[in-house]
Amino acid sequence: MIKEDGYPYAFDPSACAGCGGRCCTGESGNIFVSPDEIRALAGALSMEEADFRRTYLEKRGYKFSLKEKIVGMSHDCIFFDRETNGCGVYTARPLQCRTFPFWEYYKTRVDELKRECPGIVDV
Repeated sequence: MIKEDGYPYAFDPSACAGCGGRCCTGESGNIFVSPDEIRALAGALSMEEADFRRTYLEKRGYKFSLKEKIVGMSHDCIFFDRETNGCGVYTARPLQCRTFPFWEYYKTRVDELKRECPGIVDV
């Protein structure tokens, strides 16, 4: 069980095995990446940074976000693999992914988070 100070819930990571990647699929959204994260992701995929940017990123205002792929009615992260129910760049995943579900947004929206993530536990 993972608990973070200031959050009214805990997270049971064992729930990920049967979840189907709800945090990586569903409604369209943004996974913003920093220049350091772009370098790390490109390196993890043994790609030149410029090629990585062209292939996997979209410009959103002044930021870059990972692209999505449409699967049925879902917008999946470009790196989510439905067959393995996992992330293709897990070891280099961006901070936004690594910190889920402990996002400031969810501190006051626990019911919404519980609908998305079966690993949320009341404390």
